[in-house]
Order: sequence, then structure tokens, then C-alpha cells
Amino acid sequence: MQETLRRMQKKRAAGDGGFTLVELLVVVVIIGVLVAIAVPMYLNYRKGAANKSAESDVRAAVSAIEQFYTENDNTYPASTTADVGTKLVFGTTTSGTSGTGGTQQTATLSPQNTMQYKKSATGDSYKVCGYNADGKVYYLYDSAAGGSVKKATATDLANCVS
Repeated sequence: MQETLRRMQKKRAAGDGGFTLVELLVVVVIIGVLVAIAVPMYLNYRKGAANKSAESDVRAAVSAIEQFYTENDNTYPASTTADVGTKLVFGTTTSGTSGTGGTQQTATLSPQNTMQYKKSATGDSYKVCGYNADGKVYYLYDSAAGGSVKKATATDLANCVS
């Protein structure tokens, strides 16, 4: 038994213990292939998350608008826009004083999201449009149509933004 151990130690000491250049090259190629697959998938997941944050912000704005509506004698707030990094505030005038009924509601935007709220001319409905700069997908909620937040078509978007 000890003789076998001595022979194994001699073989180990006599031989090179490193990797050949071909083995290292194969490992580098395998890592490169894995990175080439993983990076685009990561970017797609990130884009999807940006879109979902915009959709979620539109839902939050709808809740804030409806809460304003119920707390202010069934009147929708005036139209407003929120740029990246700000809040959409409902119930304030340009002078900064509170709107009808004195109750304010806010919808906080996620990073890189932009949103616009537009009250109809008759005052009985509204539209909320939102998008994320990374996602490039617009989301729309139209209270006249009801339902849920949907991806906006070009026509829907023109009606909301104009």
C-alpha cells in the first residue's frame, strides 16, 4: 500500500500539473458563448420591467384620480402632466392652492417614467397615458371605455396627448 502511494507521489511530482493552451481556449470559448446568450436576455428582462413599471404607474394614477373624484364632490381634477422624476399631483391650480374641495392626491412616478392626465371637455371622463423611456411602450387608461390599462395604439395616444 505504501509502495503504491510512493509511486503516485512520484508521478504527480514528475508530471506538469497545469492546463494546456487548448484546454484554456475551450474554456474561454464556452464562457463567451454563455455571455452572448445571457446579455440579450438580461436586456429584454430589463425592458419588460421598465414597461411594467409604466403600466403600474398608470394604475396608481387612476386610483389617485378616482379618490380625488370621490372626495371632491364627484369632480375630476384639472389636466396635468408629470415628467421623469416627479409626482403627478391632482387638485392643485397653477398658483399652488388646492383645487375644488381642498383635497389633493398624488401619483408617484417610477424612475424614467413620464405620464399625462387629460380630463375630457365635458368633464365626465379622463385619459391617463404613461410610458418609460427604456421600454418605448405607451400605456393608456380611458375612463369612458372602462376596463383595464392597455397598450396604446398611435390613434389612442394622439387623442390622449393632444
